[in-house]
Amino acid sequence: MAMVVKNNMSALSTLNTLNKNTNALSKSLQKVSSGMKINSAADDASGYAISERMRVQIRSLDQANSNAQNGGSMLKVAEGAVSSTVDILKTLKEKAVNAANDTNTDADRATIQKEMDQSIDQINDNANVTFNGQYLVDGSKNKKVTQTTTTMTNQALCTDTAKTTALTDLRARNGDSLNIHSTDIVTISYVKDGKTHTSSTTVGSTNTLDNVIKNLTGNAISISGTGTHIGFDASTNTVATASGENAITIQSASGGIDGQIAGFTMYITDNKGNVNKSANAALDAFDESIRAENDSKDNSIVMQIGTKAGQSINVGLSDMKAIALGLQGKDGNTLSVGNQEKANAAINVLDSAIQKALDQQTTIGAIESRLEYTQSNLTTASENVTAAESTIRDADMAKEMTEYTKNNVLMQAAQSMLAQANQSSSNALSLLQ
Repeated sequence: MAMVVKNNMSALSTLNTLNKNTNALSKSLQKVSSGMKINSAADDASGYAISERMRVQIRSLDQANSNAQNGGSMLKVAEGAVSSTVDILKTLKEKAVNAANDTNTDADRATIQKEMDQSIDQINDNANVTFNGQYLVDGSKNKKVTQTTTTMTNQALCTDTAKTTALTDLRARNGDSLNIHSTDIVTISYVKDGKTHTSSTTVGSTNTLDNVIKNLTGNAISISGTGTHIGFDASTNTVATASGENAITIQSASGGIDGQIAGFTMYITDNKGNVNKSANAALDAFDESIRAENDSKDNSIVMQIGTKAGQSINVGLSDMKAIALGLQGKDGNTLSVGNQEKANAAINVLDSAIQKALDQQTTIGAIESRLEYTQSNLTTASENVTAAESTIRDADMAKEMTEYTKNNVLMQAAQSMLAQANQSSSNALSLLQ
């Protein structure tokens, strides 16, 4: 190579190499200090985009997991309120059974009534429980509801029982006669709007189920008929008998909570006052198959438990106030145990209320269990996506440290050689001596 002083090509070439080594060292230093092999889109455009999408997914999964945990906490509050109500109802049932015993005087029953009134008031307090300022089981968080009518079904009577069947011809499920005689007395009790109604009449030879129920309830209750089809629930789904066999069904004359009937009781005694136990066991088996509810738009709680729109759980919580449970009327009247007949009628009312509360508690518990599975699934998904994102973006520190050391040495070598190259031009001056 010619000896020149104007263009020091060796120095220029070495400088170019030094700049490359400096850039490489800078990138290595960035990877080592950040712990990531992709720090910007310039490092790996497609890898950066994939990694960022994964980061969005991870954060969304973590938030969905948090949502599920918060939802579980909300439901625990609701379950606690309903659980307390169930405990109260169990105590009320105990009190009603006690009051139905004639070892108690009416004064004793008045004392029991005071206890019941306080307990019923507490049920209303339970229904007003809140979470983050939101009422839960006061009926304000119902799913969409179409008005329904109180419907009760008896599956203890023979399958061919019809509303036109005479009381004297009634038979049990197994076909055995109930031995009801025309001289017997039939008594019907029911609770409507917090008030207990009781009426009796002689069975007679021609009195049918339809006639007796309508006459003794003042047309407040009617027999809707016999068949496996009972009616429609609040979601307009068909409700059938549990056994799939025909059964006699009764319902209140009007729908909604204002028209609901609670604790229908029907029993037979002979003209001497003796109880017909076999008949009463069958006639007292009217269980609520469709609960009375008012029309309501969809106010259910929506829990977003996924990363996509619509990945949610809708939770509808029923009305757990005393009125909805049939324990109180809209005018404030509470279930009475003031005498033996009222206390006896109250027993079935409380059985129905307990079933309503247990149904709600079961619904809440099932969703709580589901949310636990949801949280586990979201945690696993977040872990797996994080592992995938780590593969794309995280730096292999051992490899990057090796690369950093190499680039550091190369840069120092280039610096040293640049100093040597800068001296080459001065060598030409020695020819002038």
